[in-house]
Amino acid sequence: GATPFLFVRYKASKRTERFEELFPEALGLIVRALRAGHAFTTGLAMAAEEMDDPVGPEFKRLYDQQNFGMPLEDALRDLAERVPLLDVKFFVTAVLTQRQAGGNLAEVLENLITVVRDRFKVKRQIRVVTAHARITGTVLMVLPVVAALIMLLIAPAHMLVLWTDPAGIRMLYAGIILQIVGVIAIRRI
Repeated sequence: GATPFLFVRYKASKRTERFEELFPEALGLIVRALRAGHAFTTGLAMAAEEMDDPVGPEFKRLYDQQNFGMPLEDALRDLAERVPLLDVKFFVTAVLTQRQAGGNLAEVLENLITVVRDRFKVKRQIRVVTAHARITGTVLMVLPVVAALIMLLIAPAHMLVLWTDPAGIRMLYAGIILQIVGVIAIRRI
C-alpha cells in the first residue's frame, strides 16, 4: 500500500535535486538579461523558455502569474512555497528586498549564484565523504535478511523453529523490532 507514496516521494526528491542543479544556471540567465538592460520579468521569461524541466516550467508559471495580474511579490512567494528549497527562498528574499530597498539586483543575484553553487559543492563533498558509512549501513541493514534466506536454503529445519516454537516466534518479533530500530538509528547517523 505504501508503494505509490514511496514512488511519488522518490520522484519528488529527484525533481528537487534536478531543480537544485539547474537553478544557478537560471539565475545566471536572469543576471545576464539584467546586465543587458532588460527588465527582471524579461529575465524570468528567458529563464522559462531556455531552462529544462523542472526549472523552466516553474519560472514559466512565475512569469505567467505576474503577467496575468498577480503582484510579483505574491508570485515570488508562491514559487517559494511550491519549491521547498532554501536556495529558492534566498532568491525570493533577495528579489523582494531589492524591490523594497533598491540596489543592483544583478549584483545581488550574482552573489546568490556563488552562494548556491558553493552550497551545492559542499553537499556533494558531504555525500562523497559519507559514502563509505552509507554503504556500511546498507550492508548492515540487508545482512540479517540475506543470512536468514541463506539459512532457509541450507538448513530449513533450523529456521523452522522460528515459526513453530513460541520462543522462536518471540525471537522473530524481537529481531524484526531490533532491525527496525537499527535501520532508524543508522539512517539518523
